[in-house]
This record gives sequence, structure tokens and C-alpha cells, in this order.
Amino acid sequence: MILYLDMVSGISGDMCLGALVDLGVDPDWLEAQLTPLFAGFHLTAEPVFCSRLRAVDLTVAVIDTETSRRYADIKDLIKGSGLSAYVKINSLAAFEKIARAEAAIHGQNLDDVHFHEIGGIDSLVDILGTFLCMEKLGITEVQASAVPLGSGFVACAHGRIPVPVPATLAILEGIPVTGSEAKTEIVTPTGAALAVTLAARFGPLPPMQIVKTGYGAGKRDTGAKVPNILRMVMGRPVLCRKPEKESPWDRVFQTETQTDAECQELFRQESIDREPVGQFQDRLDPTALNHIQHERIAVLTTQVDDMNPEILGFVMEHLLEKRALDVTYVPVQMKKNRPGTRMEVLCALADMDAMVHEILAQTTAIGVRYHISDRALLHREPCQMDTVFGPVDAKKIQDPDGKMRMVPEYEALAKIARQQGMPLKAVYEKLAE
Repeated sequence: MILYLDMVSGISGDMCLGALVDLGVDPDWLEAQLTPLFAGFHLTAEPVFCSRLRAVDLTVAVIDTETSRRYADIKDLIKGSGLSAYVKINSLAAFEKIARAEAAIHGQNLDDVHFHEIGGIDSLVDILGTFLCMEKLGITEVQASAVPLGSGFVACAHGRIPVPVPATLAILEGIPVTGSEAKTEIVTPTGAALAVTLAARFGPLPPMQIVKTGYGAGKRDTGAKVPNILRMVMGRPVLCRKPEKESPWDRVFQTETQTDAECQELFRQESIDREPVGQFQDRLDPTALNHIQHERIAVLTTQVDDMNPEILGFVMEHLLEKRALDVTYVPVQMKKNRPGTRMEVLCALADMDAMVHEILAQTTAIGVRYHISDRALLHREPCQMDTVFGPVDAKKIQDPDGKMRMVPEYEALAKIARQQGMPLKAVYEKLAE
């Protein structure tokens, strides 16, 4: 499923959860998922009308008003929870964005940032709850509109400060924003962190077959003519498969409401011959993308030319043990015409700081470049497959058409080759028989 965040009047944590409840998540289920992690809150969800549009007003009633958590405490709570890797990684990424913004603005150490300003329990419910709902709804990709910002002033623990508040602006660096008629805060730091962590792209509504729309209500009178809502459009991505060779047909998308005749007319306007309609229909596979997952990762690169190359083998193994997703080396010719090695490391966003530390500690590099990248991938999970050699560790992979296949792990086959005294290629041949 793909989800589009239409930020009609900004975004906040409760607006986000309200829209997700409107899409079908049971608030009682959500409260039951979060209560084992921390107590002191209760969720209520009620229908309201904003400019005659029905929306869900979700409220986090905080009972525990005494507990104050530092960023370090929140990290420990999330990492020690039984939540899925998806919820943990994305929640940690969102909290880190808020903590880094607050630390820079107030001159604090990152781990010492207190979350009193955005409500310790409120922020935990909003952020953890949002990613739990995303997982529950089967959302694999999120896109969003440009972020509208309010104006005026808002009172906080540090006094009266301008809107957008500094933390929100810091979190939204590099993200498309736009002004609005709102005379108050319509994008909170929590809302900004959720939008930036969730959305792979910011722009217009992507091609999709709409399944359902949810509306989350804001609680303030914004002073604007537009309703104070966050709209979420959930649907299935649909497009034509690309032809085997480059052509103007690559630019044609087909939705469920477009007929083959309409697509044919688009193609005819490009003034080139097309294939028979039957062959075109064979290319269409609007469900194929449902089995392709999307996520954001960090890509780290550095180059070394003054290190014993024997160390590189150890470094690769060490980084993979430290949860790097992948490590690759490429020979390069560096300045002064010296041969060197370019290292590229892929890792989860939550592991980026730790991975940078390991690269600088384990190699002679004195700097690491990094950027955040979107990637598409197939679902995979560990399993065992029955072979002529007995059970063998393998990966079960779901292809874009939904079919499952199993691929044996190299280490398992290498172990068999050593035990049997066989060439590794002979082990592969036996499995293929």
C-alpha cells in the first residue's frame, strides 16, 4: 500500500494518529500495544466536523504528568521493547530528528535533551503509535505534499517564540515548505519529524488506485479559511511495465480508471508504432508493486590509500557484524596518482552514527561522506530448505509477482563443500538437480 500525506493544514502527532484511526486502526488496539511499554495515558477518538468535513479527533489523555524523559531514556525504552524492527528504526529516527534540533537550539548534549517541551508521553504515543499504525495498515511507501507553515507566536517553557518554532524549522531543512493563512502553529516538531521520517518524496499526489481516505482533526482555531485537518489517501500504486527498449511509452502510466483505448491514444500521439493491444495488456501488472517494499537507508562512503589492504577484509567483516546492510570496495586512483580503495557502507538510519564511528575507528580515513537514500527491495526472511545434503540455511524471497523462492546461503554451502571434500561448484550443481 502507498500512503499520501495531504497536509491541508499542517501536521501534528494527534492529527496523524486521528487520520490513521479514520483509515481503520482501532484506538483500543493501539493503546493495548503501547501500554506494556509505558503507562500513564489513555486514548480517545471521536468524530468531529471541520468545515462540514468529518474527521477523527484523537486525544492522548496524559495521566502521568510527573515523568520526564531524556532522549537517552527514550532510546533505551525503544531499543529494549518488543516492537518490530520497522517500528523501532523509524521511531528512533524521528526522535533523533527532534533531539538534534532541540540540542542545537538550546546548546545541550544530545542525550541530555528533555522531551518536556513536546510532552514525554504525548510524543511517545504519537511517534510509536504512528509507525505501529503504518505497519498494521501494510503501508510500504509514503509520499507527501509540501509542508504548509503557520505564522504568529506561541508560548512555551522558554517564553514567547515565533511560529514556525525553531525546532520545526531545523527538522524541515531540505524539505519543500510553503506559507499559509494560518495565524498559529500548524506544524509541531513531532509532526515535522513524522513527515520527514515517513515521506520518501514531497510533491503532488502519485498515481494510485485509491482504497480509502482518512481525516485527522487539529485542535486549534488556525484563523485560516481551510479546515484544520490532515488528510491521508491510501491506495495501491499502479503503472505500466516499462518496455524492453527505451521509448516515449515509458512516460505513460495507466490507472484503473484508464482504458486500453485511452492509453493507446496517448501512445498514438507520440507518433510511433505500437504493439497490438493484446501484447500491451500482457505487460500490465498493477499488483506487482504491492510486493515491493520501500525504505530509507544511509549510504556512507570514504576512500583510503594509506592503509594495509589486509585490514580491509577485517573491516568488512567487522562492519557487517555491527549491522551494516552491505559493504563494498571499489579500486580508485586518488590524488598524487596513488591507488586507493573506495568504501561504501549501507546501514539503517538509526545505525548511521555508530557506523560512522566504526569506519573512522577501524580505518585510516579522516572523514566520511553520507546521504539518505530511498531503496526498493523484495521481502525476504530466513528459512531452511530440504536438500540432498539435508536441511540447509536459506533465504525465502517474495518476487514482485508474489511468488516465493528459496535461495541457499553461501556460508551453508561452503560448509558442506568442506565437510564433503567437494568443490563448491559441485555442491551448487547437486542442489540444482
